[in-house]
Amino acid sequence: MLDRIRLAWFRNHRNTALSGARAFNLLLGENGAGKTNILEAISLFAPGRGLRRAALPEMAGQGGDGSFAVAADLVLPGGEPLRIGTGTSPDKPGRRILRVNGADTPAVALGEHLSIFWLTPAMDRLFTDSPSARRRFLDRMVLAVEPAHARASSHLERALTERNRLLALPATPDRQWLDAIEAQLAEAGAAVAQARARLIERLNDILARLPDAPFARPILTHAPGGPLQRDDLAAALAASRPRDRAAGRTLTGPHRDDMLVTMAAKNQPAADCSTGEQKAMLIAITLAHCELSGAAVSGLPRLLLLDEVAAHLDPVRRGALFERLAANGAQVWMTGTEPEPFEGLKEASVWRIAEGGLQAEE
Repeated sequence: MLDRIRLAWFRNHRNTALSGARAFNLLLGENGAGKTNILEAISLFAPGRGLRRAALPEMAGQGGDGSFAVAADLVLPGGEPLRIGTGTSPDKPGRRILRVNGADTPAVALGEHLSIFWLTPAMDRLFTDSPSARRRFLDRMVLAVEPAHARASSHLERALTERNRLLALPATPDRQWLDAIEAQLAEAGAAVAQARARLIERLNDILARLPDAPFARPILTHAPGGPLQRDDLAAALAASRPRDRAAGRTLTGPHRDDMLVTMAAKNQPAADCSTGEQKAMLIAITLAHCELSGAAVSGLPRLLLLDEVAAHLDPVRRGALFERLAANGAQVWMTGTEPEPFEGLKEASVWRIAEGGLQAEE
C-alpha cells in the first residue's frame, strides 16, 4: 500500500503531504483544483512517462526553480516500508531522477516493486485512437504482470532505432552489421510480441467468465505486426530490407502490433459502439486486468488510479465497480467533483483538494 505521499513543486502542488491512505482513497474537488495532478504524481512510480505522458519540464510548478519532487512510502505486506522518490534537478530539468531507499535506480526497475494501472477520461477514445495508443495501453497491462517486459521493450526500441538509422544511410549498410542489429531486434521483438499475446489470451479467459452486464463484455484479439517467433521475425526483417530501405523505416515487427476489441453481445467492433458501451468495455478490461495482475504477481503491491471514473456511471454500474474493486485487493485512488457518486464506498480515506492544497475529511 502506498502512503505518506509528498509533492514539492509538482504542477500546482508546491508542498502537499498526504498520509492515512487506505484500500480506497478519494480525492474530491472542483475541476482544476489539482486532483488529477496527484494521480499523475503517483503514476510516476511506474516505468514510463506517467498518465499524461507529459515532458518532465511541464510537470515542474510555476514560480520554482524548474525542478520537482515526488516521494512516497510503499508499505510492503511484511510491514516494512520502501521509500520511493522521483523528480528532477534545477540544472537538468529534462532528466528524471529515481531513488529507492536512497539508492539511484533505473526507471525500468519500478515494475519490480509495485504494479500501477490507470484510467483517465482521455482514454475513453482508445478504441477509435491510433494503434500506437492501443500498444501503449497493452504494454502497460503487460508490464503489471511481467515486469521484465520493460527491459524487452527498451531493447526493442534501441534496436529498431539503430536499424532505421542504418537503412536511412545513403550507402548500402554493411550486411553483417544489419544481421547483428536484426538479431537483437528479433530477440527483443519476439519477447515483446509473445508477452502481448499471452496477456490478451489470459484476459480473454477472465472476460469469458463475466456476464454481458452491467459492463459490456469485450473480446480482445492480438493483431501482430510480424512473426511471433524469433527466427521467423529475423528472417522477415532480412527479407524486407529493400522495401524498408525504400520506405525509410521498418515496416515489419511488434512496433506495428494492434489490439482489436469486439463487443461480445453484438459481435460489433468497439470503435463502432456507443460511447457508453466503449466506456463499459474499457472498465471491464481494467477490472479483468486488475484480477489477473493480482493472481499473476502474488505479493506485489497493486495500485489502480481512476480519474473521474464514477461520474458517468449509473448507480448499478457504480455499485458493481466498487464491489469488484473491493474483491480484487488493489489499492484504489479515485477522483471526483462531488461525494454523492461514491456513497457506496466503505472505509475510504477522503481528501478535499483546492488550489494545490488538500485537507483530510473525517
